[in-house]
Amino acid sequence: MARTVVIGGGAAGIAAARTLHDAGHDVLLVEASDRLGGRAHSLPLASLIPREGGGPDWTPAFAGEHVDAGCGWLHSAQRNPWTSIAEATGFTVDRSDANWRTQWRDLGFSPEDQASSSVAYQAWNTRAVAALEGADRPLSDFIDAHDKWRPKIDAISGYANGANLTQVSLHDWAAYEDASTDDNWTVRQGYGTLVASHAAGLNIRLSTPVTRIDHSGRHLKLDTTAGTIEADHVIVCVPTTVLARSQIVFDPPLPDKHAAAADLPLGLADKVFLHVDRPEWTTNAHLIGDPYSACTASHRLSPFGWPIVESFFGGDCADMLEDGDAAQFAIDELVGLLGSDWHKRFTPLATTRWRHERYISGSYSHALVGCAGQRAVLAASVDGRIHFAGEACHAFDFSTAHGAYETGVTAARAVIGEASTIA
Repeated sequence: MARTVVIGGGAAGIAAARTLHDAGHDVLLVEASDRLGGRAHSLPLASLIPREGGGPDWTPAFAGEHVDAGCGWLHSAQRNPWTSIAEATGFTVDRSDANWRTQWRDLGFSPEDQASSSVAYQAWNTRAVAALEGADRPLSDFIDAHDKWRPKIDAISGYANGANLTQVSLHDWAAYEDASTDDNWTVRQGYGTLVASHAAGLNIRLSTPVTRIDHSGRHLKLDTTAGTIEADHVIVCVPTTVLARSQIVFDPPLPDKHAAAADLPLGLADKVFLHVDRPEWTTNAHLIGDPYSACTASHRLSPFGWPIVESFFGGDCADMLEDGDAAQFAIDELVGLLGSDWHKRFTPLATTRWRHERYISGSYSHALVGCAGQRAVLAASVDGRIHFAGEACHAFDFSTAHGAYETGVTAARAVIGEASTIA
C-alpha cells in the first residue's frame, strides 16, 4: 500500500510527490492524462517549424528548444522557486524584459495614446485599491463602460485573469497584485519541460483518473479506471473544474470543496504560434494587435531570436476564438499593423484550446465576486488525511505555476508532519 497518493501530475502534484519522495516517504503520483505537467505543457519547436516547399530546415537549430502551450513566464521570478530549480538543473533562464508595455515602432498605437492609456490604467488601479476596505466588487466598477481605454483594460484583465473585468473579484485581484513583482523571466527549454523534469525518479501512473475517494474507513480507498488504490494520505492536486463538476466523488461527501471550486472557476488564455519568414524586429519585441479593442492579441515577436510569433488571447476573446480561426485572427492583426505584403510571410504552427483539454477545461483560476475567501476553504485539509493543493489553493500566488508548487510543498509537509506524529 502506498502511504500517500498524490492525485494530479501538474506543478502542484509534482512538487508534492517530489517533496515526499525526497523525505523518504512512500508516495505514488497518479495522473488522469497521458502526460505530466498539466497546464505547464511545452511543445518541441523543431517539430512545429515547416520544412516543406523549399523552406529552410530549422530542425538542427531548434533541437531541444520548446514553446509553451501553457504557462510560459516565471512570474515574480526572483522569488519563484522554479527559477532556482531551473538554474540548479541546467535549464537556461532568460532575464530579458517582457516588453509588454512597449509597442514595436509604435505601430497602430501612437506615443500619445500609449501615454494616455497608461494614465487611464493607473487611475483605474488607484480607484480599485481605494475601494479595498469596502465590500467586494467586480473590477469593472472602477472604470466607466464608455471610457476610451476600457476595452484595453478589459483585454489586460483577460491576459492576467483569464476573465474580463465584470467577472473578477476586487479582493482576489488585489491579493495577487500586492504580492507580485515585475520580474517576469522565461525558460529557453520551456516552462512545461522544467516542471515535468522535476518528476524524474518518482513512482508515477499515467492515464489513471481517480473517480472516487472513500474516506469512511481506516484507510482511504481511491477508485480508478485501473482498480482501487489504498492510502493513508491523499493530496488532491486537480483543477477546480474537476472538483466543481464532481469528477472526483468524495464518500462521505465534501460539499464545501465542490462549492469552493465552483466559486474559483478557470478563466481562459490561449495561444497561437506562427512561423514568420525574415522577421525584421529585435528579439523579444512586442505588439498589441488592437489597443482599442477588448478582443485583441498580445504578440510576442521572436522569443529567443526564433522566427516565430507567439500570440496570446485571454478572457472572452479567447473563449470566442477557441472554436474559430484564432490563427487567422492573429495573422490579420499583424498584417493590419505591418502591411499587406506580410500576409504571405506568416504560417500557422499550432493553436491551443485549453477549454477542450480533458481533465483541465481552462487555464487559471479567478475568484467570483465575493468569493475570494473560498481559496482558503478549498485549501483546508480534511480529517488530517485528505489534503488539497494547486494554484487555486494559494492565497495570493494563484494562477501561477509557482503558486501551485508552493501549495504542493505545503501539503506534502503537512503529511510528513502527521506521519511523524503518528510514528
